[in-house]
Amino acid sequence: MPGLTAVDALAGVVGLGLLYVALKEKPRAPLPPGPKGLPVVGNVADMPSSEEWLTFSQWGEKWGGIVSVKLLGQPLIIVNSADVMSELDKKGALHSDRPRLVMAGELVGYAKTLVIMPYGAKFRNFRRYFSKLIGSNAAMKQFLPVEEGEAHKMLRRLLAKPDNLEPILRKTAGGLILMITYGITVREDEDPFVTLIEGANANFSTATAPGSFLVDVLPALKLVPEWVPGAGFKRKAREWYAAMMDMVERPYGYTKEQMSQGTAPVSFVSSLLDEEDKMTPEQIDDIKYTASSLYGAGADTTVSAMYAFFLAMTLFPEVQRKAQAEIDAVVGSDRLPSFADRENLPYTYAVLTEVLRWNSVAPTGVPHRAMEDDIIDGYLVPKGSIIIANLWQMLHDPQVYPEPFKFDPSRHIATPEKPAQRDPRHACFGFGRRICPGMHMAESSVWIVIATALAVFDISKAVVDGVEITPVHENTTGTISFPKPFKCTIKPRSEKAVALINESDEHRD
Repeated sequence: MPGLTAVDALAGVVGLGLLYVALKEKPRAPLPPGPKGLPVVGNVADMPSSEEWLTFSQWGEKWGGIVSVKLLGQPLIIVNSADVMSELDKKGALHSDRPRLVMAGELVGYAKTLVIMPYGAKFRNFRRYFSKLIGSNAAMKQFLPVEEGEAHKMLRRLLAKPDNLEPILRKTAGGLILMITYGITVREDEDPFVTLIEGANANFSTATAPGSFLVDVLPALKLVPEWVPGAGFKRKAREWYAAMMDMVERPYGYTKEQMSQGTAPVSFVSSLLDEEDKMTPEQIDDIKYTASSLYGAGADTTVSAMYAFFLAMTLFPEVQRKAQAEIDAVVGSDRLPSFADRENLPYTYAVLTEVLRWNSVAPTGVPHRAMEDDIIDGYLVPKGSIIIANLWQMLHDPQVYPEPFKFDPSRHIATPEKPAQRDPRHACFGFGRRICPGMHMAESSVWIVIATALAVFDISKAVVDGVEITPVHENTTGTISFPKPFKCTIKPRSEKAVALINESDEHRD
């Protein structure tokens, strides 16, 4: 071509090459669908202030198993499908980090505990501590007598004050966790360590609930002085930090004192401190925070599950009768159920499994963070995305669990005519490398409460002024969710049941 220089020709060749490469490259996967947001702020106005799992489920019905929104440019990926969560689970190395939670993590200090600690070497070290002492059913065997003993104390407390259900369950869960973690026996009156747990856990649940604090979206707000109007979150953070440090230091100090006196029972902390003289200050600090992670995270979740069990028995008496018949046939009426009976009580165990499905103790879990770009279910999950698993939706998906709001333990028992429905524990205890390390302890502690309570008590609807009260299953908002308060009647099944309760406590005490 006239006037074409060598430079022009070279530029043309390069251009054609780039065009060829561009045409050969696969187009970038799209973000998951979701509600259309506004310029700059994105979907801030769309985020729910309470019961967020219900809004996320509605989005899932419209847009599918994986949904995305943006909050001031920050991608938020919401997973409503167990199949999509399973895909995430297989790529745990890419999705095991935690997002930057300014309020809970940095201002209150929970970033030093396992539940929201960033993924890395320290996280793996904490997990090793858990795995060694409570990470399997075999490891938990040494603590089963403790769980049986605390369950028997619960029976005595309920016998004396049957209208005091929720506080009794809180004392039971607190007693279990404190004894296993620190070797602390709780007092029968108001116990300072149980009070400590409840306060710190309530703060954690509020601080980590999605959308609760604007500082999590605008981290620069943490620099605003406490006295500035609208900066009340700074005062809360200061108070909650003090409560968190009490939770870390006070029970640990108690165990150290017991060890110095030679009176410390076997516990999570005393076992880890067996060779304290060989440990560095950093290792000892890790043990403190590992222990607080265990009893801080474990108490509220078990209370929620135990409370839900009593609600389910109130609403579904036919389930209660069937479980009691199984216990009567296997255990008899001359003793209380024990862990030795667990394998021979499949329906009673299925009651536990259904409690975990029917009442999601952590409806949206704790958020994860994508560490790299990834493709999930055909959609792009960009690096840095916050991932929320809507566990409540997965556990109430009618395609997986027909009649999901019905309490039906038989759905978890396989028969020649039908297989068991999907094991819900995968969606109860999280996913990937963040799966709950205390799941075996949680399951066993709730199971022994269920089995012993069914053996000696009848649970039924309360009658007020001659009117039978039917409670409604509704849950509180927060990272850890509880059934809202309800009334029920708890009575001994017989005089022999009363004698069993008293005899078991005499043997234990």
